Amino acid sequence: MLRRTDRTLDNIPVGALGIIALDGCNEMGNKVNDYLVQWRKEDNHAPKNDIVFNGYEKDTYLIDAKVPRFGSGEAKGIINESVRGKDLYLMVDVCNYSLTYSLTGHVNHMSPDDHFQNLKRVIAAVGGKGRRINVIMPFLYESRQHKRSGRESLDCALALQELVRMGVDNIITFDAHDPRVQNAIPLNGFETVRPTYQFVKGLLRHYKDLKIDSEHMMAISPDEGATGRAIYLANVLNLDMGMFYKRRDYTKIVNGRNPIVAHEFLGSSVEGKDVIILDDMISSGDSILDVARQLKQRKAKRIFAAATFGLFTNGLEKFDQAYEEGLIDAILTTNLIYQTPELLERPYYINCDMSKYIALMIDTLNHDGSISSILNPSERIQAVIEKYNRGEEI
Repeated sequence: MLRRTDRTLDNIPVGALGIIALDGCNEMGNKVNDYLVQWRKEDNHAPKNDIVFNGYEKDTYLIDAKVPRFGSGEAKGIINESVRGKDLYLMVDVCNYSLTYSLTGHVNHMSPDDHFQNLKRVIAAVGGKGRRINVIMPFLYESRQHKRSGRESLDCALALQELVRMGVDNIITFDAHDPRVQNAIPLNGFETVRPTYQFVKGLLRHYKDLKIDSEHMMAISPDEGATGRAIYLANVLNLDMGMFYKRRDYTKIVNGRNPIVAHEFLGSSVEGKDVIILDDMISSGDSILDVARQLKQRKAKRIFAAATFGLFTNGLEKFDQAYEEGLIDAILTTNLIYQTPELLERPYYINCDMSKYIALMIDTLNHDGSISSILNPSERIQAVIEKYNRGEEI
């Protein structure tokens, strides 16, 4: 386990820490703030009377910011306290559709476009007075539109460039659909973080009879795009890896994409083995469930699906049915985006909390420290597996 006390934060803070959790990201913002308040109160590292550490230890680092709307649906960003000279961390969840606003008497659910616009409004309200602006956007806005195939817009690249032009120094995201989109802003900080460690920990906490070796377990990529994730997990855990590739019908477009005709499998036998399917997101869930069905036909033992973002755009019914049929044993996703109360109640669902991880990154970056050890979790994964094999509590 990576603890704050294991790191030497010798650098002077960039500025007094300030966190702005935009509407829809309040719960995560509160959890992150609680960790930071606790750590800095326990920390005897900072000289209390040194002017450099002014504002270092506070009861809260959350800054009061609002984005009210007019009756026409238009909005404005307001910051209700001074942010001059602060090292600001803006947290936004572009996938939180549970928020609504009134548009000429009609109820509108907030789309990713609305959340992104709100982010820009708050940056505009800062007005260049902050010492540094960092954006923590777990689900990277428009990241599924990262490359052109035909005459198309490159929305993600445009969004990143727009943020940088507005004065954003660092962008931190999780499991970007394609990390190469950072080429749009080559002179600015861009980190994409994978929650592999949290997935491993979540699985080990819920299942006490796992045998983590190549004879009893496999890592599976559901398509070509997710092979990097599966290869990493397979290498860290010394497992075999298999992958599916999608055959699509390129003559049709359904819901904005070419429909999948079939999944073809490449890899060694999965018979009698526990299987971890790794992906960046579960959208409708059709792909994951089709892959699980095929693995069951190949006599896989238990099937665990792990995805950073659980969107579940078509509801949970098909997952309930798959669980009842014994097709899937567990689904692991993170709390980086909005989770419905119904999802959290499901018996097969394992929630992986990322708030401590984000707090560690904010704390380290505020000290201008290196986050490379936080970004590479291989040592922590090995340590947690050794504890698991000894039968210790994780």
